[in-house]
Amino acid sequence: MSRRADQVFRQLRDDIVSGCFPPGERLTESRLCGAYEVSRVPVREALKQLEMEGFVESRAYAGVTVTRMDADEAADLFAVRKIIESATVRRCAERFRHTPDDAEVQAFDKELSELVEAGSCTFRGPDRAALAPLNTEFHLSLAEFSRIASMRSLLRQVSSKIEWLYAMDVDVRGQHSWAEHREIADAVRAGKAATASRLVRRHVRNSMQGYLLRHAARERSGSLDLHHG
Repeated sequence: MSRRADQVFRQLRDDIVSGCFPPGERLTESRLCGAYEVSRVPVREALKQLEMEGFVESRAYAGVTVTRMDADEAADLFAVRKIIESATVRRCAERFRHTPDDAEVQAFDKELSELVEAGSCTFRGPDRAALAPLNTEFHLSLAEFSRIASMRSLLRQVSSKIEWLYAMDVDVRGQHSWAEHREIADAVRAGKAATASRLVRRHVRNSMQGYLLRHAARERSGSLDLHHG
C-alpha cells in the first residue's frame, strides 16, 4: 500500500470507528476523494485494505458500505479478548509483585493511574470522543507491559474492532467500564494476579453481555421500523 493510501486507510478507519460513517453507510469513491482530498487510487487501495480487515464490504451493484457487525462476530471478539487479557493482566500483576522497585514498574504504575484518571474525567466531561481511544490505550498498555509478545500482537490485531464496539456502546457502558478499569488497575498494582485476571474476565463478560443485549434491541427496532415503513 502506498504512503498516501495508508494515510487514507487510517483516517477512514478512525472515522468508521468514531461513528462518522455508521454501519450500513454507503461510501463512494468521489465522496471519499473529496473528504480526504486525494485521488481515486489511494481511496481504492484504502478500501481494499478496510475490506480485508472487515470494516467495509463491497457488493456488486451496491458499491461499498460500512460493515454491520453481527452478534456472532462481536461475541467472537469478546471471547478472544477474554483469553488475551486474562493472561496479560496476570503477568502484569506478577511483575508488580516480584519487582515493585524496578524503574519500569514504577513508571507504569504512574502511567496506569493517569490513564484511569483520564478516562474517568473524560466520561464526566461534555466531550466523550476521546473515550474509545483511551479505552484502547488502557488495554494495549497492559498488554505491552506484560511482555507477552504473542498476546500483545494478537490484541493489536483486533484492537481497532474492539474500539469500534466500545464506541458504539460508550454512552451506556462508559461509567461502569472505567470503574472496572480502576479495579483492574488496583489489582495489578497490588500484585494480585488471580484477582486481576478474574476482574478482567468479568469486565469483558459485562461488556459482551451489555453490547449483545443492546445489539439485539437495535436489531428489533430496525425490524419494526422496516415493518411499519
